[in-house]
Amino acid sequence: MKKLISTLFLILIVMSCSTKKDNSEKNVAIIENYIQAVEDLDYETMSALLDDEYIGIGPSYGDTIRKTNAVKNWKWNAENLYDSIDYTESKSAPIVISTGKNQGEWVSNWAQTNITYKNNNETVIIWSNSIYQIVNDKIVKSYTFYNEADALEQLGYTFINFNDF
Repeated sequence: MKKLISTLFLILIVMSCSTKKDNSEKNVAIIENYIQAVEDLDYETMSALLDDEYIGIGPSYGDTIRKTNAVKNWKWNAENLYDSIDYTESKSAPIVISTGKNQGEWVSNWAQTNITYKNNNETVIIWSNSIYQIVNDKIVKSYTFYNEADALEQLGYTFINFNDF
């Protein structure tokens, strides 16, 4: 009987580890599909992958957006500003946070993101990092980080430090 219980316990551990691995791979695939939808300007797929309660945070402190506006913003930018969006050097890694406020399954993606603008055909190169929380095969939360000032400088904007005057 002890041997049977030990064997069952071992099987449960193996099944548990296997399930987590499967979720991780599935979660990475969800994010890769989302990124492909962004590159393809496929708003239907973007919307389908975002949970109805989705909240996006960043890149600046205090920047927060919900699903409906996130998809509308991508669409407006693509129709009015961007000629193309290309994620190069894109890498994704699954993460499980086991305690605290942000407990759950996440996927971190970092990439060189090339955005070419319509009006002047200039390309801005951004190093970006986005971290996505996945629940029930949907993206429920994301944090995005990139240097907005660097993007603006690449477009020709100049920053002036008024303390130098």
